[in-house]
Amino acid sequence: MIISLVTIVACSNNSATEPQETEDGKTILTGLILKHALTKEVAEMEWLAEAEERAGVEIQWEEVSADWDQKKGAMLAGGDIPDIIIGPGAISDADFAQFTGVFEDLSPLIEEHGPNIQAMFEEQPLTEVLSTYPDGAIYGLSKYQRFWPETATMQFINQDWLDNLGLEVPTNWDELFDVLMAFKEEDANGNGDPNDEIPMDFAPIGEGGFGFFQPTVLLGSTGMTIVGGGGQGYFLEDGEVKNFFIDERYKEFVIFMNKLYANGLINDEAFTQDYSQYQAVARGEGDVAKIGYTFGWEKTDRFGLNIADQYQTFAPMQQSADSDDEVSWTYDYNQLNYGVNFAQISSQASDKEAAMRFINELYDPEVSLQVLFGSIGPNIEKTGDQSYKILPPEDEEMDPGTWKWTSSWADNGPMFISDEIDVELPVDMQDVEAQQEPFKQVFENLDQENDVFPGMMLKYSQEDQNQMTLVNTDFMNIAIAKFGEWVTSGGIEEEWDSYVQQVEQIGLPSNIEIIQTYYDDYIQQISE
Repeated sequence: MIISLVTIVACSNNSATEPQETEDGKTILTGLILKHALTKEVAEMEWLAEAEERAGVEIQWEEVSADWDQKKGAMLAGGDIPDIIIGPGAISDADFAQFTGVFEDLSPLIEEHGPNIQAMFEEQPLTEVLSTYPDGAIYGLSKYQRFWPETATMQFINQDWLDNLGLEVPTNWDELFDVLMAFKEEDANGNGDPNDEIPMDFAPIGEGGFGFFQPTVLLGSTGMTIVGGGGQGYFLEDGEVKNFFIDERYKEFVIFMNKLYANGLINDEAFTQDYSQYQAVARGEGDVAKIGYTFGWEKTDRFGLNIADQYQTFAPMQQSADSDDEVSWTYDYNQLNYGVNFAQISSQASDKEAAMRFINELYDPEVSLQVLFGSIGPNIEKTGDQSYKILPPEDEEMDPGTWKWTSSWADNGPMFISDEIDVELPVDMQDVEAQQEPFKQVFENLDQENDVFPGMMLKYSQEDQNQMTLVNTDFMNIAIAKFGEWVTSGGIEEEWDSYVQQVEQIGLPSNIEIIQTYYDDYIQQISE
């Protein structure tokens, strides 16, 4: 069940614009899709054109792959938004609370025009919980994609480099430091140049907090279980809500990161590169690898086909050889298989029924499979009434992960991959299970009720949401900037006390107190 009270009043339909139609009678709608930079233009997606045709609509799409937060603020403030908005986190609960009346309550439309969505709610009740406010309103739709494991972020090390230098896989931070120093100082990749190795690299860090493929996973060495790579720092420990940005263990982690950076062990471009650069450098040059230790989703996705076999995953490390902390890792199962606010309709949409008919098409399991992997034909083979096989890339030099993100909306789309359909997954998804094996013991030991922050399961009142958003915005402006500064230049030990005092004065303790209240209510209600 979802906690709290929130009321968002939709604007009157009287203010909506009159629907427009094409010459063949299709309703013209406007849409915005927040998509990956790799993803091809929506006009090239066969499945999308077919979904629009079945819904009787023609959508004029705006495609956004960068700077959405800046664009969104101006768009929402003006109240002039597209009829449909699609994408992960494109619109947040905080947006619903701040911009009341901008988005349509979808619950009546679902009853009339959303049988596929209703089927998802029935088969996967959590999706309805994630979509619905306590007053019964639905402003953003959740998703269910079924196949994903417990974590999105695995750590990889180049086994060939270890073998070349006679080294073992590190089991704690001290050993990791020694291994990375050897990667830097010796010709680990064996190409005759001892200076072209990058010991460690991680994904770009956004201004709004930490995410997948970032070094915050090392906080698990201190016993913390973070979620989704860390986000804005909120985590759960023995049923108590905390924030790692003011935790002494985070300070120890940053000190270690600064030690790595000061010794030239972290990619010089780590804080300035974009995601495509992050991916590109890990692909190496031909069969010569460039990265020693890094983070990613799956080997071929991270390193490409030429050098993926050089890498292996390995178990979460202890902080030190004599540490008695129970090691953990980032736990992402709910974030990977479910999701909130993946589809919204404007309260000013010219034809809300037509918009819902289209969104309902996206939740047809066969369409959803194409949302995730690409069109039937080039990307998917239909092998039976309810059975499918995900095909390998048409380009033999492309890895399956890149193929997926290039071909379709992939994980960024709303979907319902029903448990009732049979799917033969691509090679990379099959390999993920084996590559996650070193992390299994950690997840088996997790107390999911008391040590996994429920995050998106909690819906806050408008007042609390607005208060928390103001605090989090100011808090992240300081905390993320300080992380980069402290890793690259040091100074955390001297500045720590004043920094903690500063973020506490901003209101972080109040946010923690609010979240604790909602978490306690949530636990009480789900246990009844």
